[in-house]
Amino acid sequence: MEWVLHEAEQPATVSAELVARGLELSPIPMVHLTLENGGLELFAMNRAYRLAGLGVVATRSPMIADLGDRIIAFLLTSQTRLDFDWAFGDTIDCRHYRVTIARSSAAIHDRCTLSFVDRTSQIHTERSMRREMTTDSLTGLLNREGFEDLVESVEDHAARAVLAIDIDRFGRLNACLGSLVGDEMLITVARRIKGALRVRDTLARVGGGQFAVLMTIDEDPAEALRLADRIQRALIAPFRLTDYEIRVECSIGIAYGRDETGDTAEMIRHAQFAVKRGKATGRTECYQRQEFVIAREQFGMETALRRAIENDRLRLAYQPICDLATGRIVAFEALARWTDEDGREIPPTQFIPVAEESGLIVPLGRWAIDAAARTLAAWDVRAGGHCGVRVAVNLSAIQLQRDAIAPVVESALSRSRLGGDRFTLELTESAIVSDPDRIAQAMHALKDLGTTLAMDDFGTGYSNLAYLQKLPIDVLKIDRSFVTGMLADRDKVSIVRAILSLAQALNMQTTAEGIETGDLAQTLAALGCTYGQGYVFARPLEAAQAFDSIFNRVPILA
Repeated sequence: MEWVLHEAEQPATVSAELVARGLELSPIPMVHLTLENGGLELFAMNRAYRLAGLGVVATRSPMIADLGDRIIAFLLTSQTRLDFDWAFGDTIDCRHYRVTIARSSAAIHDRCTLSFVDRTSQIHTERSMRREMTTDSLTGLLNREGFEDLVESVEDHAARAVLAIDIDRFGRLNACLGSLVGDEMLITVARRIKGALRVRDTLARVGGGQFAVLMTIDEDPAEALRLADRIQRALIAPFRLTDYEIRVECSIGIAYGRDETGDTAEMIRHAQFAVKRGKATGRTECYQRQEFVIAREQFGMETALRRAIENDRLRLAYQPICDLATGRIVAFEALARWTDEDGREIPPTQFIPVAEESGLIVPLGRWAIDAAARTLAAWDVRAGGHCGVRVAVNLSAIQLQRDAIAPVVESALSRSRLGGDRFTLELTESAIVSDPDRIAQAMHALKDLGTTLAMDDFGTGYSNLAYLQKLPIDVLKIDRSFVTGMLADRDKVSIVRAILSLAQALNMQTTAEGIETGDLAQTLAALGCTYGQGYVFARPLEAAQAFDSIFNRVPILA
């Protein structure tokens, strides 16, 4: 059959019958074409070509109708080969071919041979596998991959809107009632959500209890908010699953295509980011780029903070706590300080919340306890014995819940050869109410080590007096919000006086935070406050400065 393509070996006049015999040997559809007076003529075709339904008459051939212009364009170029995919037929009977147009020499401008490799079965298999890969097996909806493909396929990106839907408490329901009940609920939820959509909206299940909707915005962006409201109303009626009646609520976040500059996956992430904010506010939220930028910055800070903890690049500053009656320093509060790799000082108000949200507060807290113990031991060595002060370290609620605090403190004290009476551990009211039984157990274990326990920021949280009575608390720390400006505010004076009276009745000591003037320190002392802390005594000091201030070797900063 190759001779048909080589003009040098081909007679000047080609026998149609001879070419037909040559092509007939091919097991795949083939046809020899000639360009006659600007039009194409089927010069010969084989049996496979006829059986494929490609037509035996040029004027009736679907191949000529669909590919004629491309074939003529090929013959008018110097190309010797062209490969491409072609499909013809209706949706049900569509056939898919890999077409090759070839000729033996670029000098031949009026003849070529076409071959057709049938890829229909392969295409159907690939599409079937793709459907399986992009379909959620439980609900029959698109999965995340299929949803991303769908969102990407929308031509007018500005008209897109993605709604991310998160079923509240789904994980808990799944854990308590079992996966079968959870699956039944997901199927029912999917049906209800679908019933709230417009015909042209598409629902997908993109994860556990997470769904997503792609909708087209015609003119009013509020269409997305109205759809979110319909979805939430569709879920109001309780679900009857097996023997249970369950009420389901969801949080919804929206990302608009008009606001997006990134890829499709990023748009879906933005909608899910808005869901997270919706869980906090209790209403449908739309994605706002500035908040996402802040979240990304916090994630970058988390990575840098993790490296800083691992490489021991943090330090502790020490703020004096003074006896208001004598002015003597009795303790220092250890405060974490961080200078990042670029030399910037990162305020604790920025990195402590990041540490708590990411769980890094646990290794950070362990480091602070150990570093404070080592510093206190070093001061004892420099003083030639007991240096006369304690160190206070803050404990977060997450740290108390996730870590075995008593063994951590005991280990730090043991390594530094310190007694428990040298340590004060400060925790907030919110830490106590987060898990009262567990926290109470931890506090009693710490008390058994001989440590002093202080309740920080007293009066700003839940202020459950039962905790004060039952828990082994030694010191109440009066929050700076009550102390600052107290002399000019009678209500603050009354609050401080009440806290001091309560502490006295419970045989507790008190520490006032945020003392910035001598008059304020004297007033608090007269009211019966035990200790004071604030800029009037000193700002947080480096370890060496703090040690010198104990013995007044340098003046305390005013």
